[in-house]
Amino acid sequence: MDNPNYKSGFVAIIGRPNVGKSTFLNRVVGQKVAIMSDKAQTTRNKIQGIYTTDEAQIVFIDTPGVHKPKNQLGDFMVKSALSSLNEVDAVLFMVNADEKRGAGDNFIIDRLKTVKKPIYLVINKIDQVHPDDLIVIVDQFKNALDWKEVYPISALEGNNVNELLNKLVDNLPQGPQYYPDDQITDHPERFIVSELIREKVLQLTRQEIPHSVAVVVEKMARQDEQKIHIQATIVVDRSTQKGILIGKGGSMLKKIGTLARQDIEHLLADKVYLELWVKVVPGWRDKASALQSYGYRKDDY
Repeated sequence: MDNPNYKSGFVAIIGRPNVGKSTFLNRVVGQKVAIMSDKAQTTRNKIQGIYTTDEAQIVFIDTPGVHKPKNQLGDFMVKSALSSLNEVDAVLFMVNADEKRGAGDNFIIDRLKTVKKPIYLVINKIDQVHPDDLIVIVDQFKNALDWKEVYPISALEGNNVNELLNKLVDNLPQGPQYYPDDQITDHPERFIVSELIREKVLQLTRQEIPHSVAVVVEKMARQDEQKIHIQATIVVDRSTQKGILIGKGGSMLKKIGTLARQDIEHLLADKVYLELWVKVVPGWRDKASALQSYGYRKDDY
């Protein structure tokens, strides 16, 4: 690195489920690395998104939404979220502009009291509220912690996002460039492919298939010069869910595959042949062996 004043660091994004953390991360890196859904608890693993300029590099860690766990998977997600706060240079605590401060926010704020790093209050979704309502939200949070700064933003529209990035860079320590200029995440492609498929399941099945779904990429190999062949299994815990996912005459599975393939082709910049199967594994979210094999490992937090 030629620039002796180059800055770099790690920034965690934390908040209740569904406050827009993944939307923010995708906005910052300019490509989809975290899946988006209007269902709570969409993000299950810590996802690193990498923002690089000539002057600095910020490695963002998008934590799963902190919530009261109901099973081993939920317990994994909360531990994963809270563990990241001890490893970073700054923390973004994100809240919704269109929701009042609640018990979930208070739980996170309580945990943040032990964090010795700068904490920024980021009020997202300002595009959904009247400016006068924003003042009320800021007032609810402003004395809760000794915030480094308070930033109202819209991750969806981009309002104030660059200003926040500039402020983060200003306060980063001098350091090396950890990742190449063109790398936007540290996750292997297989993981992102599985997440893109899971996103389509959540989007298309709405209430019928809640969070009892995992996606495992079984095979990902170049078929020929024109195409990459991907085989993936969607895992659910009830046979009724399998029926919903397949749909009449396979129609739902085909729709999931078509939409996922478009995103995967954009990610890989290549043509993709995608094959999907659905498998029932009763109670997989409470089975340690299943959690391990589907990518939720204790080593990840």
